[in-house]
Amino acid sequence: MATTSWKNRFKKREELVAKYAELRRQLKKEKNYTALAKLPRDSSATRLARRCEITGRRRGYYRKFKVSRIMLRQLAADGKIPGMRKSSW
Repeated sequence: MATTSWKNRFKKREELVAKYAELRRQLKKEKNYTALAKLPRDSSATRLARRCEITGRRRGYYRKFKVSRIMLRQLAADGKIPGMRKSSW
């Protein structure tokens, strides 16, 4: 499980990306790369890595459910995801 500081850092990055999104778009359109380089690094959307809503895990993330593979399996087994159940063959 990710620590609280990792989760807080991720939220902070999301806010920075949202704050500078329009400015970054405008600077890219104008091809003003020197001004773009002076913006905070965390304002770039590529630095965002999606994390599990429950555990904060970074790897094995399912976008559709916004959880990691481990939590997806557990939630499915508990019947908390409608229409999903554990497969067996």
